[in-house]
Amino acid sequence: EVVYTVYDAAGNTASCSYWIEVIDNEFPTALCLPDFTIQLDANGEASITTADVDNGSFDNCLFTLSLSQTDFDCSHVGDNVVTLFVEDASGNISTCTVTVTVEDNVNPIAICQDVTVQLDNTGNGSTTAAAVNDGSNDACGIQGLSLSQTAFDCSHVGSNAVVLTVTDVNGN
Repeated sequence: EVVYTVYDAAGNTASCSYWIEVIDNEFPTALCLPDFTIQLDANGEASITTADVDNGSFDNCLFTLSLSQTDFDCSHVGDNVVTLFVEDASGNISTCTVTVTVEDNVNPIAICQDVTVQLDNTGNGSTTAAAVNDGSNDACGIQGLSLSQTAFDCSHVGSNAVVLTVTDVNGN
C-alpha cells in the first residue's frame, strides 16, 4: 500500500492511498546437462539430486528445482529421460530434460561348493554348474552359470580345481 499526500502553499493537505501489485511473469530458464551417468551399488540401487543434472538454471526471483525421477534400480539399466523442473515463487515453471544412463558394473557374487563326481563303468563322469553353485547371487539377477570343466575320466581321480563363472543379467 502506498499513501500519496499533497500539500498546498497554505499548508493544507490531502491524502489518498492505493495498492501496487507486483507481478512476476518471467519464466525461469531451465538448463540441464546433456547427459549424466550413475552406477548401481551392490544393492542394485542409485539416486541423483538436482545438483547432479542442473547446468546453471536461473530466474529473476527465487526458485526451486525438482526432478521427475531421483531413484533408480536394476529395472532402469540403460538410458532414462528425466525432467528437471525450475519453479519460481510466482508459480512460473520451466523444464528441461537430461538422459540419465544407469549402469550396473557390480560383479555378481560367486559361491561354490565342493562336489564329488562318481565315474561310471566306462570311467567317465560329469557335473553341472548348478551342482557346484551354492547360492551365487547378484542384485540385478543371474543370467548364467558355467564351469571351466564338466567332464571327468580316470585321469582326473582325486581333487580337481574347477572354476565356476557367474554372469549377471548386465554382462558382469
